[in-house]
Amino acid sequence: MSAFADVCLRTLMLLGSRQGEQLTTREIAEQIGVPYNHVAKAVLELRNRRAIDVARGRHGGSQITATGLQLSVGTLLRELDVRDDVVDCVSEAGVACPLLAQCRLRSALRRAREAFYAELDQLRVEDLGGPAASTLLPFPVLR
Repeated sequence: MSAFADVCLRTLMLLGSRQGEQLTTREIAEQIGVPYNHVAKAVLELRNRRAIDVARGRHGGSQITATGLQLSVGTLLRELDVRDDVVDCVSEAGVACPLLAQCRLRSALRRAREAFYAELDQLRVEDLGGPAASTLLPFPVLR
């Protein structure tokens, strides 16, 4: 799962646990333990997907929508994953792996990724809710 997808999911989970409340992007960032600029990008993406409503101004903030609560976790993660392959088969210098022609690992990893998403297709964002956790998970290191 990409770091961006992780931030989007954390944002939805927090807003889902606070239905009816408006939280600012800064409040979301503090509560999920993610840098503000990452949360701001996630809020924009989620607003564009109509998963959250965003109000500007002094009393503004974000809150989850009915659409956001019904989002399939697997579908959301699948759509946010922009990579074709789970692993890179080309070096930073642009040289393809010499095993590429007879490699079966790439297709096996694609099937495993799809099985991962298929399992998550059964979950809706509303299923992930509950009281906000008091312990923050560390934000993944971006590479």
